[in-house]
Amino acid sequence: MDKISVFLDDYREAPEGFILVETIDQCKELLLNYDINHLSLDHDLVSKTRNGLVLVQMMVKENLYADRITIHSANATGGKAMYESLKQAKINFTMPRSVTLSLRPLPLRNYSQRALRHYQ
Repeated sequence: MDKISVFLDDYREAPEGFILVETIDQCKELLLNYDINHLSLDHDLVSKTRNGLVLVQMMVKENLYADRITIHSANATGGKAMYESLKQAKINFTMPRSVTLSLRPLPLRNYSQRALRHYQ
């Protein structure tokens, strides 16, 4: 099975080569059914109660991970909470040590080529 790359966001466009999902339910469905190479997550979504942090908590509880996970949220507090939850899962050996984890906030529009290098 080919690996896919997934971009969770309800506002930004996905970088080239990524599948765009707008809800945590859509993202979880892909995590359950596909081998994901790169998963890029936003915190703030249309639903204020079902945001990126809720997805991260589900991922940790259900051991759903990608080879590489990027938190791209511009919400500094929410993005950091997501990153810290995943980092703690790695420390606790809940998340495989092989998963690459990064915190790289993206602007809401007009990505620079420098920002997009992380997605190539």
